[in-house]
Amino acid sequence: MLHRAGMPWKRVHRQCRLAALAIFLSGAALAQPVPQRIVSINMCTDQLLLDLARPEQIAGLSPFGADPLRSWAAAKAKPYPRLSGTAEEVLILAPDLVVGGRFTRRATREFIRQRGFRLEEFDAVRSIAETRAQILRMGELVGNPLGAQKRVEEIDAALARLRSIVSPMKLRVLPVARRGWVSGSQSLVTDLLAQAGLVNVAEELGFRQGGFASLESLVLLRPDAILVARDDLTPEDQGTAKLLHPALAGRFAAERKLTMPEKLTVCGGPMLVEAIEHLTRELARIGRK
Repeated sequence: MLHRAGMPWKRVHRQCRLAALAIFLSGAALAQPVPQRIVSINMCTDQLLLDLARPEQIAGLSPFGADPLRSWAAAKAKPYPRLSGTAEEVLILAPDLVVGGRFTRRATREFIRQRGFRLEEFDAVRSIAETRAQILRMGELVGNPLGAQKRVEEIDAALARLRSIVSPMKLRVLPVARRGWVSGSQSLVTDLLAQAGLVNVAEELGFRQGGFASLESLVLLRPDAILVARDDLTPEDQGTAKLLHPALAGRFAAERKLTMPEKLTVCGGPMLVEAIEHLTRELARIGRK
């Protein structure tokens, strides 16, 4: 293949791949025009939409799109109309595409379809691979495949940096979120930990996607480290109170306490770049180089 003198082959290869992707997706778009008014009825699709769609394409977002504790794109969501949660609002906004989660209330999804609106559903992601796939799918839906591909490449670059500090020692980590939710074996958190050479000890509880565990069962797991949303925990609910109990909290010094803001792992999407970079810094902080 001919290429410009002096241009690195990798750059040429990347440009060819992006061009091929654009041609393929533009061909698919001929059968389905790019939507101009899009409504999201799920917080995770909110964030994908905000990252990849043009501002004028976004007609409305879910009630939780601007929640600063759970939504990574909360600040970016503020200018847009937010639904209160009723399907009737979708009719008023008259979108040409509705995006939502597969676990959104069934009655809501059926109501939207029965009124003739196009509805595209996204599953809850359980891995980095599924996150990549959803980013690319949303990029195709909104007519921005190159932006989606760029985001995927940023995730892969962040993963490469994370893997560069992986230690042969497999630390057993207990990830506990707000209200005491423990991520299971089939979850984005578990996959992220595995990429760093860590083991989610909660898999021993038999949880798949996750669940709530008793203080006794958490203590019996005897994890090497704990992963929490922040390091300044207060007993704001029963789940958090468990983490502050001396039987558990006393086991973890600063070098065995990792943090991961909840808004970086609740959904799979553009925030995954920041989640990976944050975990990389945390591992460097506790000296696993």
